[in-house]
Amino acid sequence: MAASHGTLELDKLLPATFTAPGLSEAEFLDLAAKFPDATVEYTSDGTVILMAPTDPDSGAPVHEVGRQLDRWQEKLGKGRVSGPDVGFRFKDGSRRAPDAAWFDEDRWREAKKSLKSGYRFPVFAPDFVIEVRSPDDRIRTLREKMEEYIANGVQLAWLIDPQERTVAIYRPGREPEILKNPKTVAGDGPVAGFVLTLDQVFA
Repeated sequence: MAASHGTLELDKLLPATFTAPGLSEAEFLDLAAKFPDATVEYTSDGTVILMAPTDPDSGAPVHEVGRQLDRWQEKLGKGRVSGPDVGFRFKDGSRRAPDAAWFDEDRWREAKKSLKSGYRFPVFAPDFVIEVRSPDDRIRTLREKMEEYIANGVQLAWLIDPQERTVAIYRPGREPEILKNPKTVAGDGPVAGFVLTLDQVFA
């Protein structure tokens, strides 16, 4: 049976959004379980965002970004990398699943110590996130999402747009830095030393 919100069969209309303010963690996880093939996010104003799986061409850049970040983390020997199937609960109440993220393991352990009874997800922002624009993504929505990451404690965020061949770099207290048609983009701050090669990402 198709999962529905009221009488609307949302899984036939993905991507979709609807408003459900004040969702508890249990309610959010129950909702997400109704859409096992979709990515489910939740904004601070109570908007539920349901995103359908991407096609192989659109998903390839995300896979490539994650692969390169994984290889760098393995050489670094510390921290953890997550992909688009991993979500984070932020201090403003939103729940996001970046295409790729790196975070310090000690910070993660400390966050789990403060986890309240009955919760699975501590309030926690990864140190570094990457979003890759897909053909269906509205650039304005993605820019707002990047600003949300920074406002919630992310130290460095990259918005990669294969369509325009640009990388927008977000940092706390600064305007985004836009790189046009770069061959590589170099990390700083929490991921100093990481260099992402973009030929396959833009391809």
